[in-house]
Amino acid sequence: MSEGDEVIVPANTYIASVLAITDNNLTPIFVEPDPDTFNIDIPLIEAAITERTKAVMIVHLYGQAVFSQELSAIAEKHNLKIVEDNAQAIGAEWMGKKTGNLGDASGFSFYPGKNLGALGDAGAVTTNDDKLANTIQALANYGSEEKYINKYQGLNSRLDEIQAAVLSVKLKYLDAENLRRREITKYYIANISHPDITLPQLPDDDNAHVWHLFVIRTKHRDQLQQYLAWKNVQTLIHYPIPPHKQKAYAEYNDLSFPITEAIHNEVLSLPISPVMTNEEMQTVVETINNFTI
Repeated sequence: MSEGDEVIVPANTYIASVLAITDNNLTPIFVEPDPDTFNIDIPLIEAAITERTKAVMIVHLYGQAVFSQELSAIAEKHNLKIVEDNAQAIGAEWMGKKTGNLGDASGFSFYPGKNLGALGDAGAVTTNDDKLANTIQALANYGSEEKYINKYQGLNSRLDEIQAAVLSVKLKYLDAENLRRREITKYYIANISHPDITLPQLPDDDNAHVWHLFVIRTKHRDQLQQYLAWKNVQTLIHYPIPPHKQKAYAEYNDLSFPITEAIHNEVLSLPISPVMTNEEMQTVVETINNFTI
């Protein structure tokens, strides 16, 4: 890719997805999400393609896989790379194939709060392209493939051995912990019945979602969050300001993405963790159902 080339990216995502594009002197082209899944609306992608478009970045947001035959066909038709932001969806699948193995390359986050988390900051890149894998490995090691011989202007982005050791142990429990997240999700969806709250939809395939976050929508988000805090139920907002409205991207502040902006004004993440007890799940549900405006 050349400086200024375009990468299509969801308008509804964490800013890190966009930072990865602009950090490489590329131009993000934002596309609205599907309001039912929060993920990029694949049928809208082709209309955003120009002669400068070189790639599509898909973000498996909140833990739900986003992929389709249509996306593959679009990429093939326009000779585009597919880059996965798999920071939140490790273990998820699309038609039996793991996220991180759907596109040309994928970025993983092992931040401690992720479904597979290290003790500190950590991450990885996966690809089936041997040449790309060797290049990425060199870039992460000061641009060096051989000690003291630097082929690229790289950086120090190596995963240290302690983090790798921790992740190797925790990886064994990932599937079981993702299953527990699905159990909590199904309980929430079956039992939260507040009329002013919109719940996420269960995918047709359980394995398509690992529920890194359980995100509801309500027009009374701030009041609900304050009420839950008063009842000692912690919640977070993922995310309060979309990337195109951040000060860091002032050049995009005048863009309008109504679906994205509505989502950012209404979403609230409820507690979800594989270590939650059944009693804690029940407390969350009962507390929410008793919320009054």
